[in-house]
Amino acid sequence: MRYQLKVELLKRPRLNMRWRYWRARRGDLVGSYDRLPVLVREHAPGGGFVDVGCMWGVNGAYAFLAEEVGATRVVGLDVFGPTPEFTAERERRGSDVEFVLGDVTNTATLDHVGPVDTVLCAGVLYHHPSPFDVLVALRALCRRTLILRTSTIPEVDGLPGAAVYWPLLDESARQRWNLSSLGLDSQVGITGPFDPAQGYGNWFWGLTPSCLEALVRTAGFEVVRRETEAFAQTLICKPVLPPFSHALPDTAKARQMAEDVSRDGRARPH
Repeated sequence: MRYQLKVELLKRPRLNMRWRYWRARRGDLVGSYDRLPVLVREHAPGGGFVDVGCMWGVNGAYAFLAEEVGATRVVGLDVFGPTPEFTAERERRGSDVEFVLGDVTNTATLDHVGPVDTVLCAGVLYHHPSPFDVLVALRALCRRTLILRTSTIPEVDGLPGAAVYWPLLDESARQRWNLSSLGLDSQVGITGPFDPAQGYGNWFWGLTPSCLEALVRTAGFEVVRRETEAFAQTLICKPVLPPFSHALPDTAKARQMAEDVSRDGRARPH
């Protein structure tokens, strides 16, 4: 009940602003979607750049900005597009920005796009049913800096690492996460039922900030800076470990592993 009240209060614009003011007063970096151009200008120059999820509502704007400030190769990647606005702007600028139609979790897409120095991924993670797979793919692409922005939910006191899976919740449970009071448009799967035909257009996961950071670190990144909001996080990350993977053993080694497990009696159902 206390958590439900916390969520409802933070959805009220005036209280949300007060929360932002309080977090800033206590020394936290408070984020905003409007900060993304600043971050692109800071991190894009002098290397390759890819914007993963480059089309929806922005029509490649961050890719064009990266090219403008000195990125050496720029790719915009999305699962739809290019939009007419993107094509027109590319022609107007005489731009070399490359659009790639593809899924970042697809190996062929990764091979075509990367690796690059700087990866921007904004508004994508919660739209994927397997956000960890997305983060591992971003790590495979990233040589220097990941700019990650995603919708999140408030922390659950006493339960670090919590998350909510939105598809197939009943209407009353979904409406708790309806952020129209804060200016968001339709949230497929929240403001209405889960729609399989919309694919990645659905909202799948509400990750708490602690859950998000754990996923990011497990994928092979270190969080260098966090800019927090009540219902979103912007993270600046650097790669510190190889992308997470499970190495499948060859036939002989797999058989030896099976013999060792059986001999030691370690394999117990649970």
